[in-house]
Amino acid sequence: MRPEGEPVPLSRRAVRADVLLALVLTVVALVVAARYPGDGPVRISSRAVSVGRDGMPYLERPPVPGPGVTYDPRSSAPWVLVVLSALPLVARRRFPLLAFGVIAAAALALGDAVSWINVLTCSIAAYGAVAHSRYRKRALVALIAAAVLAGVAFRDTDPMLPGWSSPAVVLLVVGVLASLVRLGRLRLEASRKRFTDLQRAQEKAMRRAVEEERARIAAELHDVVTHNVSVMVIQAGAARKVMDAAPERSKEALLAVEAGGRAAMAELRHVMGLLAGPDAGTDTPADGLEPQPGLGQLDALAERVRAAGTPVGLTVSLPPVPLPPGVELTAYRVVQEALTNTIKHAAGAGARVTVGFAGSWLEIEVSDTGAVRDSPPVDGNGRGLIGLRERLALYGGRLTAGPTPTGGYQVTARIPWEAV
Repeated sequence: MRPEGEPVPLSRRAVRADVLLALVLTVVALVVAARYPGDGPVRISSRAVSVGRDGMPYLERPPVPGPGVTYDPRSSAPWVLVVLSALPLVARRRFPLLAFGVIAAAALALGDAVSWINVLTCSIAAYGAVAHSRYRKRALVALIAAAVLAGVAFRDTDPMLPGWSSPAVVLLVVGVLASLVRLGRLRLEASRKRFTDLQRAQEKAMRRAVEEERARIAAELHDVVTHNVSVMVIQAGAARKVMDAAPERSKEALLAVEAGGRAAMAELRHVMGLLAGPDAGTDTPADGLEPQPGLGQLDALAERVRAAGTPVGLTVSLPPVPLPPGVELTAYRVVQEALTNTIKHAAGAGARVTVGFAGSWLEIEVSDTGAVRDSPPVDGNGRGLIGLRERLALYGGRLTAGPTPTGGYQVTARIPWEAV
């Protein structure tokens, strides 16, 4: 019995259509009541039944209007009831239950004066009550009650149409049709709502994917740029200091800067090639889709760090089977970030890189001996380490970073390299 959904606002077109329909049917009802009084069901009573010569009863019909035949004005339909049997259709969408109740009550009150136009207006009101009312169960109860009352009120009548089209049956049929229309409309609205929800969910998923991709690109660019630029800055500073005293050493440092710049540009071209896609056009042989760096490039990475003045010891022990490319790239970035932090925050320290495996886990450990001169403290909460933790989380790995008892700093990572 509770209302279903929110009230639907009516358009001006619908309101005008209801007003026009109500006025037209009201005028027709008044004309029918005035010109054709008694043009409705004929009530069967003892006074209307006669016995023929053959001894069979027959129904006496009222006289047909014509010359010399008049009706008692008192037997004509009350005008107020005639108007109430049609004019409330103005509110058949805004107040469907009320309009149907008023029209049905007026039609029943007309009694013998009811005509086909009253059955029509009552049917339209019944359709509106079931199709437009927010109280669907109330509308169905009111429709059944009206059908029962109509069946009782006209149980002793001879209908103008076949018996199956009596007012009670007409109301029930209209109610069924209105229920089917309402059900179809509700299903259509539910389908539209599901489509809208799916569209919103898709847009939300796309925004989330874009945000995640932006974070991944930012982490990738950070790893590429920070390491290479840090190495280049240190080597350029060393070249400046020894440029006058040791030109050869300055030349070696500048060559190392050039090599670091080339390496940075190669990795940046690779990242940009992945972002642009194969249709964007690149100047690389493989359209920017060369393999990402992996553990096979650790020797070259260690050489660049050594050239920057940081001694690096490297020990690598890999599983007998090839590692997934994503795992290799993640391991490489862990080593790269840890060595970059050593160069930036522990100038002059020595570093040690150990890569091994235990069961289905790839273990990486990068430690340094600590700065030989004053340098900013490292708290392990930098953007680089945060990005590494996010990258490792994609593969179910873990990262720990912190100072060692001897004054150095250590980064440890564990990555599952196969399904357990």
